[in-house]
Amino acid sequence: MIEQTLAIIKPDAMAAGYADAIIKQILNNGFNIIQKEEINLSKEEAEGFYAEHKGRSFFDELVEFMISGPVTVMVLEKDNAILAWRDLMGATDPAQAAEGTIRKLFGASKGNNASHGSDSATSAAREIDYFFPKTCCSH
Repeated sequence: MIEQTLAIIKPDAMAAGYADAIIKQILNNGFNIIQKEEINLSKEEAEGFYAEHKGRSFFDELVEFMISGPVTVMVLEKDNAILAWRDLMGATDPAQAAEGTIRKLFGASKGNNASHGSDSATSAAREIDYFFPKTCCSH
């Protein structure tokens, strides 16, 4: 089934110059990039995006990290895109990630792990709409 998912190249990977290599991996693995934008998140945007984690011990550190530099946000599409992107990213901790995955190749630590991906169809819909809201109205 064709799905869409949100992918983010995080500030650590952007600062290290890995964005092009990550995008190449995405394309080489059969994803279509439907939308793509490089942005600098405000504190409010990062807090809103990660609102489900508010109150958890890592929340403030995560927000600070995500506003530390530019990110690339993308809508990816292919068969079973959500699971396929999570598989391509690898485990959250690069040390535990499989060889050849984005986090193994480009991540430095559990916190600086190069990429984000939606974890479910519900999350994908919310996350895509967060960065690429549908602008439509019938008059």
